[in-house]
Amino acid sequence: MKQHLGDPISLNALAKIAGYSPWHAARTFKELTGKAPFEYIRARRMTQAASKLQQGGVRIVDVALDFVFESHEGFTRAFTREFGVSPYIYSMNKPPLKLFMPPGVRDIYLNKKQGEPEMPAKNKQNTVIIQVIDRPARKLILKRGSKATNYFEYCEETGCDEGNINDVWRLLSGIKEALYEPIGMWLPENLRNHGTSIYCQGVEVAKGFKGKLPAGFEIIDLPPCKMMIFQGQPYDDDNFEEAISNLWEVMKTFDPKLYGFEWADEDGPRFQLEPMGYRGYIEARPV
Repeated sequence: MKQHLGDPISLNALAKIAGYSPWHAARTFKELTGKAPFEYIRARRMTQAASKLQQGGVRIVDVALDFVFESHEGFTRAFTREFGVSPYIYSMNKPPLKLFMPPGVRDIYLNKKQGEPEMPAKNKQNTVIIQVIDRPARKLILKRGSKATNYFEYCEETGCDEGNINDVWRLLSGIKEALYEPIGMWLPENLRNHGTSIYCQGVEVAKGFKGKLPAGFEIIDLPPCKMMIFQGQPYDDDNFEEAISNLWEVMKTFDPKLYGFEWADEDGPRFQLEPMGYRGYIEARPV
């Protein structure tokens, strides 16, 4: 990260170098540093940018481009979120800032490591509740990506950031007319636009919805359908990766014909609810 602060850095690239899956890499990194990889990279970039501005003799737009921001405006928003002051005000007055002092991640890991990581028990019971519900004709407000096939790739494209007022999930959660909570979803071919992502985020609203859409979002019609809901057991929030993997193993081999159904993926998006340990991981697929 230190060597490539001025280059685009993807979670997939970090995970490949670390030798872990993206899920495990992100989880382990946050456990060791207290920050998600994207938060950590942004904090390091902002600190380096502040140091450049402090030295003077540079244009804000040039500093923004040096640290992989596509616009002066985007850099200004990120800098202000990080330090509570705009880069222009900072460059003019140079007030004291609480700069990010990155921890030695490798040292933290080596100090913390006590033998090999404990592996989950192979014989742990994996009970999944399955039910079928009817979804009426409705509309879907969504924000498409470009190439994303999963949550992490989508975040790289759209910038999932809870502190950002334009964060997709935050905007979706603010739609009062929503029928249900926001969802992450995998769109079937018939609901995708050419050159857009398989995975995206959205929220369902009534068919007669007439509200205003957030900038960059669109709305599409969804026909009535049946959804088969899979719900795993409650889990410790830190073990979300294991909970998701366990449910996926069940779904991968599950035959809906046992209940008199067939998969009907063109009827609507397969979706996941936000992982929350107290209720178990939940995912749904059309039948």
